[in-house]
Amino acid sequence: MALAALPALALAAPPAPSAARAGAVIAPASVRAGVPPGPSDPVPALARAWPVGLHPRVLRGWEPPATDYGPGHRGVDLAAEPGAPVRAVAAGRVSFAGRVAGRGVVAVELAGTGEPPLRTTYEPVRPSVAKGDVLRAADQVGTVEAVGGHCPVGCVHWGLLRGRSYLDPLSLLPPWLLRRAPSRLLPVLGVPLPR
Repeated sequence: MALAALPALALAAPPAPSAARAGAVIAPASVRAGVPPGPSDPVPALARAWPVGLHPRVLRGWEPPATDYGPGHRGVDLAAEPGAPVRAVAAGRVSFAGRVAGRGVVAVELAGTGEPPLRTTYEPVRPSVAKGDVLRAADQVGTVEAVGGHCPVGCVHWGLLRGRSYLDPLSLLPPWLLRRAPSRLLPVLGVPLPR
């Protein structure tokens, strides 16, 4: 094995389950058993990428409202410069791409997440996709629009819903995507040190 290949091996993310590597999405056990998921069911950590950047700063976290119409924050705001690409966090189908209240919005129904399916939303986004488009994880859905008001700096509001119930979108991210610690090179046994 060439020494030049060692950093790439050490920095790679842990392997996904074999079905996920093939592009399939594994539904939660309750969905596979034929039980429709409810809003309190756990969200599967099926995301394979952040919507913007490699590990964006969370400007404002998810704050669930106490009632349907109560105050709260129904998603997370991620720091992003206008013009930055916005990506689908997981495989799915575009259910909406257009303007709502003057802002660009893209919604993606996530594959294999039951009925009703989980749905991610991204705004303000200039869509590069159309309703019905099938996406893979990390496919670009648009670019961040430069509109003011929601965040003090450029941001993308990332939401997650099942039916009409809002959920924490960060729960889609597996632990290896949530970690903030820097990557570390580990010794590789059996490879002689360079002289």
